Amino acid sequence: MENREEKIPIGSLEVGQEFIFGVTVLSEKEIIDFAQRFDPLPFHTDPQVAAQSRFKGLVASGPHLFMKIYKEHWVPCFGHSVAAGLEINHWKFIRPVFAGQQNHAKVVVKHLQANPEKQQVVVTWHFAYADEAGNPIQTAEMTVLHRTDDF
Repeated sequence: MENREEKIPIGSLEVGQEFIFGVTVLSEKEIIDFAQRFDPLPFHTDPQVAAQSRFKGLVASGPHLFMKIYKEHWVPCFGHSVAAGLEINHWKFIRPVFAGQQNHAKVVVKHLQANPEKQQVVVTWHFAYADEAGNPIQTAEMTVLHRTDDF
């Protein structure tokens, strides 16, 4: 299990390797701003409406937590070697994400398929998010084509 956030050489990855991206908290303003741009449903954008919803409060849009972790943690570590995104699969929204909630992120190398002749490798990344009690919030798998000539 690794907790570092510098550029990591893709050629050094191993199946099962874990990267811990720490704690992320979304503010009410962040939730509303993101939702107004990408998912303008009232339980994401209006605290009064959200209080009367099944969630009993303002909740983040499903993709919001993934995108924040991706941009702020995954890209700084692995973005330097990305040749192309291939797919996102098995994206599950298990529990809602509320403003002020502590969200823990872990990314695991699930599959590697190297092509040394082309200096590339296809990596399937498993993203897992949990709340402060360790309850799962969200999971997703992202498959990416990486260059291995990254350093």
